[in-house]
Amino acid sequence: MEKERLEQFFKGLATKNFGDVMVVGGGISGVQAALDLGNSGFKVYMVDSAPSIGGHMAQLDKTFPTNECSI
Repeated sequence: MEKERLEQFFKGLATKNFGDVMVVGGGISGVQAALDLGNSGFKVYMVDSAPSIGGHMAQLDKTFPTNECSI
């Protein structure tokens, strides 16, 4: 329910032509934020100091609780 309200809010902002969005950090949260904003109609710029995205999660071999590959 909350996610639907946020998506509607972001879509409303995107149609009002406020501008572009910059997400600082390419970790899991930054990637998810960029995806959500991009799907809502914003043009997103992602900036990270590392040469690849994923943050610490990309360095892990397995994820909890399913032991699936994190890459």
